[in-house]
Amino acid sequence: MQAKKPRHTTRIAALAWPILVGQLAVIANGVIDTAMTSRFSATDLAALAVGASIYVSVFVGLSGVLQALSPIIAQLFGAQRFDDIGVEIKQGAWLAVFLSVIGCVALLFPQPLLSMAHASPELTEKCTLYLRILTLALPVTLGFRIYGAFNTAIGRPKALMAIQIISLLLKVPLNALFIFGGFGLPAFGGPGCAMATAVVAWLMALLAWIILRTDRSYRVYAIFNSGFVPPKWAAQLALLKLGIPMGLSYLIEVTAFTFMALFIARIGDTAVAGHQITANFATVLYMLPLSIASATSTLVAQAIGARDMEKARRVGLSGIRLAAILSVTIGCMVWLTRDWIVRAYTPNETIIAAALPLFFFIAFYQLFDAVQVTTAFVLRAYKVAVIPTVMYAVALWGVGLGGGYVLGLDPFGVSPPALRGAAGFWFGNSASLALVAAGLLWYLHVVQRDAMRNG
Repeated sequence: MQAKKPRHTTRIAALAWPILVGQLAVIANGVIDTAMTSRFSATDLAALAVGASIYVSVFVGLSGVLQALSPIIAQLFGAQRFDDIGVEIKQGAWLAVFLSVIGCVALLFPQPLLSMAHASPELTEKCTLYLRILTLALPVTLGFRIYGAFNTAIGRPKALMAIQIISLLLKVPLNALFIFGGFGLPAFGGPGCAMATAVVAWLMALLAWIILRTDRSYRVYAIFNSGFVPPKWAAQLALLKLGIPMGLSYLIEVTAFTFMALFIARIGDTAVAGHQITANFATVLYMLPLSIASATSTLVAQAIGARDMEKARRVGLSGIRLAAILSVTIGCMVWLTRDWIVRAYTPNETIIAAALPLFFFIAFYQLFDAVQVTTAFVLRAYKVAVIPTVMYAVALWGVGLGGGYVLGLDPFGVSPPALRGAAGFWFGNSASLALVAAGLLWYLHVVQRDAMRNG
């Protein structure tokens, strides 16, 4: 009797859980930064909120371009074209070098973005130092992104998870050393988080290189045995054709939060500190649907590479359904435990009062966020990214950020009192996620229908 094949939901869950653990380890770095810096000073926490928002915008936009490797490698893996995977990885490494130059320039000269926050000179100085230190981390962090995309695409996320957990264990003592000082080092406050991040980033990249070099199971992909390979412009253009719209969609999504932080900073340090705690926890919650989305995208792309379009369709729908159900459940749990969650971040009663009302929004929009990210990743498995990026721009920048500006800062005197301040920005963001989720679901139906006809 033939063994029963595992259900698509089971396969997605088996691939998603190590991705989730690894992503939570990465996000825990930000949680640790926020929690430890909040115990140093409110000004340093505000500087971290603004500085981290800018860095994440730069990093996510650039690493999003490199994420084009994931569906490409997954499709090659599904087609069992293993030698071509090594070729793509080498070209991805060159692309990471080029992107690092762009990113480091943005981090070294952040004044145009910082000026939008109308922040105090002390806060601006701390943000600038924080961002300039992170230029040491950006190149190797982008390089590690290639390792992550490769392992996820071939269905080996546990190797990635192990390194991410090790990095988290190193981050805590390094943060304590650089933030609060010790062993002859002064207390750097918020910028100390960047110093710890840079040290950990280099150690992660070194460990990933050693594993790729010594683990025999990677030899089939011909990563190291072909010698020096120069950048091939046709391959670079192919990566950019898919990677640029993917990177832009990441950038649009993250900058919606970046500009929220910059605009909320105009209200005051307490408001932006409350926003930082809320945004940080929302990012933690986002890791669950993001992990499901990544696992679903990998399995869909592998099915497409094997030319099984019906399987690709069924796996995609299973992933979206799983992400939606889990996110609604978690949203309810967050609302019921919101007071405990905020107090775990900070003992400051003023910041707690600023953050608590915002937790209504992150509990409310879990469904929309889960559906949009999973659907977007399934579309990327089909190598479709341009139209979703346009949808992100209209919804998140137009409806979300534009509507949030009108409600939160109330320049026209029309905003209800309950939505003035940070709450207005969070309401606009929630509405934009609902809009983009609906649009992406409709477009996925169109793409899957066409793929079934042509496949």
